[in-house]
Amino acid sequence: MRSVLITGTSSGIGQATAVLLASRGWRVFATMRDLDKRCALDQALREADVTDGVEIERLDVTSSASIQAAVASTLARTGNSLDAVVHNAGVAAAGALEDVPEPDLRRVMETNFFGVLGLTRALLPTFRDQGRGRIIVVSSEAAFMGQPTNSIYCASKWALEGWAESMAYELEPFGIDIILIEPGPYRTEIWQSTPRIQPVDSPYRTWVQQVLRAGDAHAARMARDPKEVALTILKALEAQHPRFRYPVGLFARLNHFLRGKVPSRLLRKATKFYLGLS
Repeated sequence: MRSVLITGTSSGIGQATAVLLASRGWRVFATMRDLDKRCALDQALREADVTDGVEIERLDVTSSASIQAAVASTLARTGNSLDAVVHNAGVAAAGALEDVPEPDLRRVMETNFFGVLGLTRALLPTFRDQGRGRIIVVSSEAAFMGQPTNSIYCASKWALEGWAESMAYELEPFGIDIILIEPGPYRTEIWQSTPRIQPVDSPYRTWVQQVLRAGDAHAARMARDPKEVALTILKALEAQHPRFRYPVGLFARLNHFLRGKVPSRLLRKATKFYLGLS
């Protein structure tokens, strides 16, 4: 049975991926930072009639001790082997950079970027010894162009993309694939759970409020079922020769196409028009 460790499975893309892979015969180690939030995953598994193949583990990707404990526990149950990891855990912090508290900035980078690096480093000896392995990184369309009020999230995804491009050189001699999944807007909890920082005395307050209203409206109109992203992850895991990048959804594919072909100034102008910014 093929085995995979997935982070951030309490909701959204991670949850959909865990259910789908288990239904397709994968042995899934579904991890989340807070096990009190496992109820939604348990319910989704029951609704999909998936009765086995999923083992739920606590993993906080911002904690080295938690990473080491989760990896040791997983490998002990698989006989020291693992076919893949899906890096899905992610957070955001919305607001003007000047207003966002430094702990929030660091929390985003620790989760979205350094957490991926830490878990990858812990699993690489196993992948190297096997001579195979797939590292799936859930990036974002935010890696293609900047987004107002979302600078730290965009920065974390841009960092992931540069890291993954560089890691591909290191991993290829050992038969290890690294793959970027780049979704557009999908119905996940990240946007709803993101702190929206807009101090009453901020010179950016009115601007931030307009961006957030427009962002909510955009998500309501355009966000799609995260199962589509899960299907793309399954495709990348099971492809004999996977692509390096998989943009998922119309907006992701469009932004992927436009980057490098349209001047940034014009892209900003179009984004401002779409969001109703002056």
